[in-house]
Amino acid sequence: MEFLDPKLDEYVVAHSEIEPELLAQLNRETYLKVLIPRMIAGHFQGRVLSMLSHMIRPKNVLEIGTYTGYSALCFAEGLQAGGVVHTIDRNEELESIQNRYFEKSGFRNIIKQYVGNAPDIIPQIEGEFDLVYIDADKENYCNYFDLVIDRVPSGGYIIADNVLWSGKVVAPADPKDEETQMLQQYNLKIQNDTRVQNVLFPIRDGLMIARKL
Repeated sequence: MEFLDPKLDEYVVAHSEIEPELLAQLNRETYLKVLIPRMIAGHFQGRVLSMLSHMIRPKNVLEIGTYTGYSALCFAEGLQAGGVVHTIDRNEELESIQNRYFEKSGFRNIIKQYVGNAPDIIPQIEGEFDLVYIDADKENYCNYFDLVIDRVPSGGYIIADNVLWSGKVVAPADPKDEETQMLQQYNLKIQNDTRVQNVLFPIRDGLMIARKL
């Protein structure tokens, strides 16, 4: 679902920071070679994520769902000196494209990749996370939040993508549609959690941004 009129969307993109050429190349290659390419953050959302990273200036980022590496590169742009992006994906077939673009970017040494199930990997990563980005299997959004909330310091952020789910979240979910049901539960969970301040931004497919109090 497009939430903005196409002409208005074009205007918004045209008046946002230009997409870096390397990310434009990654975007093109993803659409040419990878299954379900619309999963990539892309130009506008990528610039939003970069802006948020520059504003937050995180020391450690945890990304759950690497895909082809576009959003990890956006977060790397705003890291503090000495910072690290930890990014997890269970699809090992995407490692080669991730590696090529991480190498080209100059951020290779500050992006750490993990392949496997996030619930198993996250406890193995030491330290706190100033910024957590959830963009993986929707059925586990609530579990991911519970897994990381105590490792996010006061003033840190948890950002979840796809929380509008093409508009499906506004209507009662089909009992067989577990993804929509779980996203509805996640949005309600964040809204009612007194540990965070939250705003749901209607950017692309929805970004729920929660700041830990």
